[in-house]
Amino acid sequence: MTGATLPALCSDLSCPMSLENTKLIHIDVETTYIESQSVPDKNHYVFSYTITIRNDSDEAARLLGRHWVITDANGKEQEVVGEGVVGQKPFLKPGEDFRYTSGTALETPVGSMRGSYQMRSEHGEHFDALIPPFTLAIPRSLH
Repeated sequence: MTGATLPALCSDLSCPMSLENTKLIHIDVETTYIESQSVPDKNHYVFSYTITIRNDSDEAARLLGRHWVITDANGKEQEVVGEGVVGQKPFLKPGEDFRYTSGTALETPVGSMRGSYQMRSEHGEHFDALIPPFTLAIPRSLH
């Protein structure tokens, strides 16, 4: 499980964590290996991830889109860009959160994900909420 309070006014994935602003989006991630859908003999490992997005700012914001970079242990990257999350574009008032579960498959038993959510404040300002890197790993594969 990973949790981080992130600066929300960043234009790329390398935004400095010390950026000062009034908009903060807090993102928690929980991951699960889905053994029943995985086929290790065919290099197919399935993971689910549950994301909780919390608006810790003083202004409401809508999640418009997502950008994921998914990397397996061989360094193979997949990029996923799309509108909303799980078919929704949640509107988060100050103090509210939104939780959803999705999944991905890797060719290796260990990998990572990172990314950003494209957001728009209630006053029309667009900003990115960074999703810090988190690990996908089958149980007992990391020390």
